[in-house]
Amino acid sequence: MGDKANTHPGAAGRATAADHPASVRNVVLVGHSGSGKTTLVEALALAAGAVNRAGRVEDGGTVSDYDEIEHRQQRSVQLSLVPVEWDGFKINLLDTPGYADFVGELRAGLRAADAALFVVSASDGVDGSTRMVWEECAAVGMPRAIVITHLEAARADFEEMTRVCAEVFGAADPDAVLPLYLPLRGARAADGHAPVTGLIGLLSQRLFDYSSGERKESEPGPDLLPQIEDARNRLIEGIISESEDETLMDRYLGGEQVDVKTLIDDLERAVARGAFFPVLAAAPAAEGARQGLGTVELLDLVTRGFPTPPEHAVPEVTTIDGRPRELKPCDPDGPLVAEVVKTSSDPYVGRVSLVRVFSGTLRPDETVHVSGHGLADRGHEDHDVDERIGALSTPFGKQQRPVTHAVAGDLACVAKLGRAETGDTLSAKDDPLLVEPWQMPDPLLPLAIQAHSKADEDKLSQGLGRLVAEDPTMRLEQNQDTHQVVLWCLGEAHADVALERLRSRYGVQVDVVPHQVSLRETFATRSAGRGRHVKQSGGHGQYAICEIEVEPLPGGSGIEFVDKVVGGAVPRQFIPSVEKGVRAQAAKGVAAGYPLVDVRITLLDGKAHSVDSSDAAFQTAGALALREAAADATIHLLEPVAEVSVLVGDDYVGAVMSDLSGRRGRVLGTEQVGTGRTLVRAEVPEFEIGRYAVDLRSLSHGTARFGRSYARHEPMPVQIAEKIRAQAKEAS
Repeated sequence: MGDKANTHPGAAGRATAADHPASVRNVVLVGHSGSGKTTLVEALALAAGAVNRAGRVEDGGTVSDYDEIEHRQQRSVQLSLVPVEWDGFKINLLDTPGYADFVGELRAGLRAADAALFVVSASDGVDGSTRMVWEECAAVGMPRAIVITHLEAARADFEEMTRVCAEVFGAADPDAVLPLYLPLRGARAADGHAPVTGLIGLLSQRLFDYSSGERKESEPGPDLLPQIEDARNRLIEGIISESEDETLMDRYLGGEQVDVKTLIDDLERAVARGAFFPVLAAAPAAEGARQGLGTVELLDLVTRGFPTPPEHAVPEVTTIDGRPRELKPCDPDGPLVAEVVKTSSDPYVGRVSLVRVFSGTLRPDETVHVSGHGLADRGHEDHDVDERIGALSTPFGKQQRPVTHAVAGDLACVAKLGRAETGDTLSAKDDPLLVEPWQMPDPLLPLAIQAHSKADEDKLSQGLGRLVAEDPTMRLEQNQDTHQVVLWCLGEAHADVALERLRSRYGVQVDVVPHQVSLRETFATRSAGRGRHVKQSGGHGQYAICEIEVEPLPGGSGIEFVDKVVGGAVPRQFIPSVEKGVRAQAAKGVAAGYPLVDVRITLLDGKAHSVDSSDAAFQTAGALALREAAADATIHLLEPVAEVSVLVGDDYVGAVMSDLSGRRGRVLGTEQVGTGRTLVRAEVPEFEIGRYAVDLRSLSHGTARFGRSYARHEPMPVQIAEKIRAQAKEAS
């Protein structure tokens, strides 16, 4: 695996449509921000001949299609596809953002890929979020390899970083995380740093020298062999322990020399089934060179050690009405099933959908069925429509190169799907199917916005619709209580990108306003009120008098109206009018302008006039009676309380619980979840967790996750309630 001579064609790196699923490799690059993922993608594309020395495709543009937003953010904010060809295989490299706010793009990349390269910086190490992604991949058995970058850093230590990776990623079996090559360092410079100039293959015991800018293979000097003996023996034992040949370990321990071909074959099988995780080193090519350190080895690992799409399980597929549908894995002649993993807007061609084809073959200009289900809670309406797709293409920098088809297992860009959103399924119009959606992170940071001007108000709805169509990790809410438009995001950077896209892509300028929590009011004590609406000013007068009693009810009871009028004091036809009046006033509030809930309002008595009484008069009288009752009662302001669950590493449990208590939270309990993780459950007022998504990330160094759900409304502390009443009085 990577120990063969470098006979690969350089200029054959241009990506075209694949003809067979077995000739495709879909690989996602995972790692924290700044680990070197994008640089590695460009180095691999350069080594494969897809780009020139400047990291640019032959017709201009960079190998990864970054927009101005990414430039301003100084970080990758979206999934990027870079297809290259190597040794007769098409490799779809999926570059993902490393920042936690854009984990939705990472999840999309994991869905589209069949294997993962975890990129670890030798100078920064492994962060908590990368470890969490590793555990996600382990849960589904995704094949993985580890690439150590930034070896040029002054304190970079490949051996130490390999040990750290084995400790972090190989908790169950550290001997499953081992290097395939050891870096070879050149002469020390004046500052004492020795640059890495080549690699030594542990299995082949061959030297691969990159110092000239081209990979050159040779016999290592006899002085190098003793340096690699321990690492080589450990690697061989690790491979043999994963071998499907149960006799191999006994033969090896008995002194038999296992030939290199057998070891490589066993290694490739162990990697493909997710049982062994090789560690490699990589570095970009020096100025004027074509092949960066370790790029050939990585490309060989991808093509020979990672599984083909037919070896990867197809997501669960059902009919539109939910009946399971069995499909042959990755069959080009099977029914069409493709999934939109990313949606973007191009100013020239409109909406562009990046799709992964799981079954069948996708061709230009055919009519497909577009199904979107399961994301209605995020502003994505369920839909089933037929659409004619436009051209198929594959990205090449900022350009799109037309392709004739996309076979099962491949990725392609589809133009002019006006209704398709990220997560939607494309299938044959006469055989509509639905792919089970992948797990989306829940956006928990609210961003309340309003149009900056009348012109912006006219464009806001359309702009927001396009925004959430592109990004299913964003939830759009039109809050009926506060009348605010709220974008729920994953973090501050996610929110900044959303605002910038609204402005730059859709021409909508918005203002950010304080997010309001949905408060309620209720009576704390029993009270009575009399509503008198009598006007005699010439012509038809108005006459209505009603007397009510209000008493508190248990939480969640709503508004209960009871009629106890006797003797016809209020004519029967006007009793519904009184109820309508008190309910309208309850919706407006009686103390600080928040809806009144959890009370029983009883109509006891009243008076009417044979001529001047009317429906409108009794509605007004009912409202006046409720306001008078409130004036003589103790009114509680109710705040929403959320049930919060925080999954956090054991090291941070104390800090999390202390922080929740400081937010007026009540910790309900804790439970152990797996090794080294604890689930903390608490109830916390929503007033206190508006920015919890940001604060928890800082508190736990990005290693904790939390979920929240509405529990109930309950009375808020008197001092806070008084402050809110004062603010409401000033606003009025």
